[in-house]
Amino acid sequence: MASLGRDAIARVDSADILADVLDMPAQLRDALWRVESAGLEPHDSPGGLVIAGMGGSGIGGALARAVLGVQATRPIVLARDYGLSAWTTPDTTVLCASYSGDTEETLATYESAAALGARRIVVTTGGRLAELARGDGVPVIPIAGGMQPRVAVAYMMVSALEVAAACGAAPSLRSEIDVAAAHAERLVEEWGPESPEESTAKRIARELHGTIPVIAGSGITAPVAYRWKTQLNEMAKTHAFSHELPELDHNELVGWEGAREAGAFVAIFLDDPDLHPRVRDRIELTRSLVEPSAEATIVVHPPAGDRAERVVALVLLGDLVSTYLAVLRGVDPTPVTVLE
Repeated sequence: MASLGRDAIARVDSADILADVLDMPAQLRDALWRVESAGLEPHDSPGGLVIAGMGGSGIGGALARAVLGVQATRPIVLARDYGLSAWTTPDTTVLCASYSGDTEETLATYESAAALGARRIVVTTGGRLAELARGDGVPVIPIAGGMQPRVAVAYMMVSALEVAAACGAAPSLRSEIDVAAAHAERLVEEWGPESPEESTAKRIARELHGTIPVIAGSGITAPVAYRWKTQLNEMAKTHAFSHELPELDHNELVGWEGAREAGAFVAIFLDDPDLHPRVRDRIELTRSLVEPSAEATIVVHPPAGDRAERVVALVLLGDLVSTYLAVLRGVDPTPVTVLE
């Protein structure tokens, strides 16, 4: 069995991106402090909140919505394009999230929000976005630099949660974030490089080695499934796909009939106690139906905790799995040359 200890990882992980993955608990706490330092003024946005961002900067908004669930009191929507939806009104708050500050789609949305007269808030390390915001008197949440945007997910998620609270779209979850950070610290020990070789993260990475992962989520775990897919793409440099139950049972399920002809696919189902009971039944039923055509099927259950703890736990697990898979494949998890 190939080792996934620190020495083996260091031979592949030249920029030590694993350190940033393992630092997620501290980043959650630091994110709270950084939002507070921005001095956001509470305000009322009857139109709700739009979170504009791409890739690793945009996923924080999707995860924030998952954490909030039914606690959101106004619409919280994502913008992953060059502007805002036609229905967006001036009484909407627009959070523009770009780690580098130079993401062209997010810069275009920043200008669209200005033309509309909507309130804007920015979360970034700098770049053109910070320059424009400071010139316009727009609040800037300054986040830690020097890392890959995809491992700044804690900063982006917490910023989205705090802005949602500031604009009246949701209650503040500061205490829940603190608890999730403490929980994540324990999971770093349980799943990190010093953990046994049969620990959950290492075991899943080995099951995925040499396969094409297909991750299914639902409700709270749907954006987490997408996060797993994108992390496998960027960290392990491998193809991966995600879909959502129950929708996938109305289309993708048929595609599994030809899976053996196309390649070695592994089905991963991200479960959660808050899923609709029928969806939880569908996980087991769908698993039994795809099993004959899959290299393996895996059901992942989050550790016990509240919604924030469970979302953070599943994100951390996926980040570690993707890093370990990169090591098994012998590819450096940091560079994303084709994106740059």
